[in-house]
Amino acid sequence: MRVPPPYRVCFVCTGNICRSPMAEAVFRAHAREAGLDGRVEVDSAGTGPWHEGDGADHRAVAVLTAHGYEQNHIARQFRAEWFDRLDLVIALDSGHLHELRALAPTPRDAAKVRLLRGYDPDADPDALGGLDVPDPYFGGTDGFETCLEMVEAASGGLLEAVGEALAARDPDTDTDDGNGDGPGADPAAGKEAV
Repeated sequence: MRVPPPYRVCFVCTGNICRSPMAEAVFRAHAREAGLDGRVEVDSAGTGPWHEGDGADHRAVAVLTAHGYEQNHIARQFRAEWFDRLDLVIALDSGHLHELRALAPTPRDAAKVRLLRGYDPDADPDALGGLDVPDPYFGGTDGFETCLEMVEAASGGLLEAVGEALAARDPDTDTDDGNGDGPGADPAAGKEAV
């Protein structure tokens, strides 16, 4: 029996010190709680190089710690060549979404890029800010708390989509030839209207 490869998810924000490390920590915890540790690999990166080598913002760390999430993060920049090994690239706002899709080497790679809040059943795409998770960097701790709330609200739907993709890869029912375009290659985009 063939062991399916892990499902690889990378969260991406601007500098990889606030939103994406928070999303990485939250989703990793949810995947572990769901018994998917080892079956799902979770990572994060930034669209730019400004903070490469730095840890997460101290406010992000404080909020994550206060809510019981672990993190051990070093910032880095997203690279186009990563698309080939990733199953899903989760953008934290629409600017990241467009930038990442433009960076994608192929249309199939561009289709891997999704907005995080597209997985939140209660998120309103027509509200001010749409499905963006606002950047808390220039504000106080409240912005990081809001960021965490939005990340947590979307994590359940994302976990469900990843679970469905993993089930489709199950060796007993797998019809995927391993090239990434078979069942489970494209988890539901939720309400994402892009």
